[in-house]
Amino acid sequence: MQLKSYWHATATPFAGAAAGPVEGDYDIAIVGGGFTGLSAARHLAKQGVKVVVLEAATVGSGASGRNGGHLNNGLAHSFIAAKAHLGTERAIALYKAFDASIDTIEAIIAEEGIDCAFRRSGKLKLASKPEHFATLAKNFEAINREVDPDTAMLTKAEIACEVVSDQFHGGMLSKKSAMMHMGRYVAGLATAAARRGATIFETAPVTERRVENGRHTLVTPRGRVTAREVLIATGAYTSGPFSWFRRRIVAVGSFIIATRPLSDAEIAGAVPGNRTFVNSLNIGNYFRLAPDNRLIFGGRARFSATSDQRSDAKSGAILQASLEKLLPSLAHVETDYCWGGLVDMTKDRYPRAGRHDGVWYAMGYSGHGAQLASHMGIIIADAMLGREDRNPVAGLAWPAVPGHFGQPWFLPLVGMYYKFLDKIQ
Repeated sequence: MQLKSYWHATATPFAGAAAGPVEGDYDIAIVGGGFTGLSAARHLAKQGVKVVVLEAATVGSGASGRNGGHLNNGLAHSFIAAKAHLGTERAIALYKAFDASIDTIEAIIAEEGIDCAFRRSGKLKLASKPEHFATLAKNFEAINREVDPDTAMLTKAEIACEVVSDQFHGGMLSKKSAMMHMGRYVAGLATAAARRGATIFETAPVTERRVENGRHTLVTPRGRVTAREVLIATGAYTSGPFSWFRRRIVAVGSFIIATRPLSDAEIAGAVPGNRTFVNSLNIGNYFRLAPDNRLIFGGRARFSATSDQRSDAKSGAILQASLEKLLPSLAHVETDYCWGGLVDMTKDRYPRAGRHDGVWYAMGYSGHGAQLASHMGIIIADAMLGREDRNPVAGLAWPAVPGHFGQPWFLPLVGMYYKFLDKIQ
């Protein structure tokens, strides 16, 4: 078993990073070389904007290359709860933004010729308990009536041809959802941005920001750049002089394993529906087939803010046990890859984007940035250009997490709470 991201291991790395010292004067500087930053850079460069991306490690080394590979449309959680929390108008706008994000990714892939196995698969949210099916059905009724008719409820008998398991009691199908190879997409997105004229520096973490005469100076160990505007697109990997964001983001580990390639018979005996699947528990699991027919299986195996080889290996063992319980026909199948990554959670699990203290930002995707980040990069890029504000979370208050100053000491307590909820609900 290799303790590395399957997406990184099976994609050709981006080869267009700028060499030499970090220097230059730009219209816009973007901190973070993931989906948000690269999508914004590509969009801005297409408009003739002189743009630079400063990536602390390598392109896609953070959440964009460490996720489960799902591109799920709509809200990940209750639409009814979103209306109560956000108001009906904003809840609908955010739901539609997730829908539009899949269209955005599909359009970028087509325009730039990115070979990343994009496919509209549909997402099936599986009821892990009989009472969860009733909750899903109530949420479905509101979604189907108010915002998304391309949805359906499937009974326990109907999901038997989708996933072979006695652990589920029906589910909700979101038909617009998709999947792709994340490593190939992020490398292709970076290549497209560079081809359009963006300058991308890797191994260039921002350690200092100053504002002088209306221009930002961003300092890295390899040099500095100046820019008229700055976009922070670092999510859970935010560091350096951006403590305001770190107090509002809780970095939570999410862990994933990938099996060896499955045979046709093994697929038919486990996931014949070939969709993205997620179950309804608070500490749940998500899974899908990779382009080479490996099963990619992930979840919040441990409530930890650490993702390294030791932590990932521990989490991999927990995930293997969960896989065997949910899909027992695959209990004998070897695991080839095990990895983890950090998710940028907000307190209410809704994303945030806008402008604060002279810098723009888009982050807080709370485990659902794979689908939304490319779209939000374009939305914020347009806002920076003074175009129509299409930001679905514009003006949404973002208070700091009480007692949180960068290191989420409270995660084990949160994990205990969610485990308790899963037992009683």
